[in-house]
Amino acid sequence: MIRLRKIEPADLPYLYQWENDASAWADGDNHNPLSQQDLRAYIESTTGDIYRDGQLRLIIEEDGATLGCIDLFDLDPRNQRAALGMYVSPEARGRGVGRAAVEEIERYAFDFLHLRLLYAVISERNSACLALYRGLDYLETAQLPGWTLEGGAIVFIRRSCE
Repeated sequence: MIRLRKIEPADLPYLYQWENDASAWADGDNHNPLSQQDLRAYIESTTGDIYRDGQLRLIIEEDGATLGCIDLFDLDPRNQRAALGMYVSPEARGRGVGRAAVEEIERYAFDFLHLRLLYAVISERNSACLALYRGLDYLETAQLPGWTLEGGAIVFIRRSCE
């Protein structure tokens, strides 16, 4: 069973590896390497309060093993919405970790933070993520042709049950 937890200084080696995984750059917002100093400063500056920081990064764990991270970002408190992003380490992929992490962050976002909408912008090339959000019954709301140099993207949304 996975759990989500606040980021800690001991997570620096994992973040350094994940943020510098160039194979994931085409599917995310990072397009350059990050130093350990950059990441250490991020860890030290984040409060874990999405309303203060405007974003929240949580570590995905299972039985003490660090498997990835999941983010709520681009918080819009007025409209009660946030974007969703995730990185699952290659050795943990294909085991349902991403699905469990998204379901857990949804419960937190909708039940605790009282957000009314989550959205994800997924590269057309990322077949695993496309299948994940389709399998979770996210509503496919837009196609964004040419969104990146590598191709288009698809926007998925999930509304809270209210």
